[in-house]
Amino acid sequence: MPDISGPDISGSGLGGIDGLVLVGAGNMGGAMLAGWISGGLKRDDVTVIDPNPSNRVKSLLDSSGIRHAVAPPDNVKARILILAVKPQVMYAVLDTLAPIIDENTLVISVAAGKTLSYFEERLGPLAMVRTIPNTPAMVGRGVIGAFANGRVSEDARTKADALLSAVGQVEWVEKEADIDAVTAISGSGPAYAFYLVECMAEAGRKLGLDADLAMRLARGTVIGAGALLDKTGDDAPSLRKNVTSPGGTTAAALEHLMAEDGLQPVFDRALEAACKRSQELAG
Repeated sequence: MPDISGPDISGSGLGGIDGLVLVGAGNMGGAMLAGWISGGLKRDDVTVIDPNPSNRVKSLLDSSGIRHAVAPPDNVKARILILAVKPQVMYAVLDTLAPIIDENTLVISVAAGKTLSYFEERLGPLAMVRTIPNTPAMVGRGVIGAFANGRVSEDARTKADALLSAVGQVEWVEKEADIDAVTAISGSGPAYAFYLVECMAEAGRKLGLDADLAMRLARGTVIGAGALLDKTGDDAPSLRKNVTSPGGTTAAALEHLMAEDGLQPVFDRALEAACKRSQELAG
């Protein structure tokens, strides 16, 4: 598991949050917990429920003094309930949560493929936020799509935003159906970037480079390009044009990548398939 020491989010508004219960402290839940600790959330304001946290999360819990329970404690009421368990065990977990919630609880789900109606049927008509994070959240660089139902107040939305910002960039959408498209772009997107590295490295190997060298070149190039995109603030088309000299090597490659049968139609089909699958999984 990557380092989950958490980004520095001090001053992010976590000071006004209490009664927080995190259910599930795996990769995503553990990353969020680390971000909250870095952000200065008071230990008495958090309860973590997980029957078998990782050694890294155990260390975080021990060092921070945050309360840990293997099942919902009798003397806890969740003002904010964050569900970070795997979708396939969600049903069993929800059955145990009735004693710690009431009509004032804000529910935030970070489980893929579970709609708000799914949670409403099992937990009741509560204020709810559905999110779809991605794996870079584990290093504080995630992109989190979020949708709030009509019961979420501005104050609750602000608190949800602060908690989610612990692991990256939060983007709110207007319709729950948009979560499927967000899933296709950013939820699954890291895999596309990793596969791009694989493809570049394989093409380099076919040009005669040592396979390990080709992989290092491809990996470093994609990491560097992402950092440049982040640090300059310039948009992707501008940065692409800056590196593309007329008649040069980059232009020769882009002639193929940007052809009518090049990369864009491949991505169109791929993301359409991902979006459709997200809809199917959500029922």
